[in-house]
Amino acid sequence: MQKRRNTIIAKKKERRPRLNEEITAPEVLLVDGEDSIRLSASDALARAREQELDLIEISPKANPPVVKITDFGRYMYQQKKKEQKQKAHNKQTEVKMLRFSFRTEKHDLDRILDRAREFLDERHLVKLVVRLRGREMTNKDYAKQKLAGLVTQLTDVADVEQEVKPQGNQFSAIVRPKRGN
Repeated sequence: MQKRRNTIIAKKKERRPRLNEEITAPEVLLVDGEDSIRLSASDALARAREQELDLIEISPKANPPVVKITDFGRYMYQQKKKEQKQKAHNKQTEVKMLRFSFRTEKHDLDRILDRAREFLDERHLVKLVVRLRGREMTNKDYAKQKLAGLVTQLTDVADVEQEVKPQGNQFSAIVRPKRGN
């Protein structure tokens, strides 16, 4: 039991850059601000110790490897913040579906338009669907016009991704937020 728990802990260990004595390259490129100096790893380590800081390998695959003198804790904190910021910007857009009926009244359609605008502000695609049931199938033109009317009311904040098209017993259209918004 004890052995299994240790392997789980070992797997959770995060990858971190090499620092100080872990750097094995004989020669490194020390980046200090805007200027860089090519020197031996032992000289770079001596400089880091003088300043009471760590020598961190920034780019291990470069030839020679790029290192930097800084506080390791501060460096890892900055890396984590940068990673979180990238995650926030890479939010996936979803397709939000708003469905209404052939007989939906004006006030309810206004609410659907408001909801669609909210989704578009959040940079999501919006799929508008009007569903037909029973005898409503005989008035397909009316349903198509109703959906097209909603799409035209959204043209100030959205571009049409997919025109109004029939899909079995329903009509659908997809709009996406305008690029400039």
